Amino acid sequence: MTPVELLASHARQIGAAGHFVAGSSAPVPSPCISVCRMSPDRSHCEGCFRTLDEIRIWGGADSTVRRAVWAQLLLRAGIAPLAKEAPP
Repeated sequence: MTPVELLASHARQIGAAGHFVAGSSAPVPSPCISVCRMSPDRSHCEGCFRTLDEIRIWGGADSTVRRAVWAQLLLRAGIAPLAKEAPP
């Protein structure tokens, strides 16, 4: 499985658990898929597609910021945005 496929699968699991729903009290899990290496131009991680700045702020970020980071990295990875609906 490629890093993009792993990341997409991880995002679907997190989304299905309701972590991307705005206002949810559930903590937003890290996008890390343990493929930790920077792209050749050092613009982003080749596993989670976060920038160095996004990786740096993650630990202190609230859920709103974390959801925004997820939205950006999914775009960077070419993964369709996830629906932000509550799970059934």
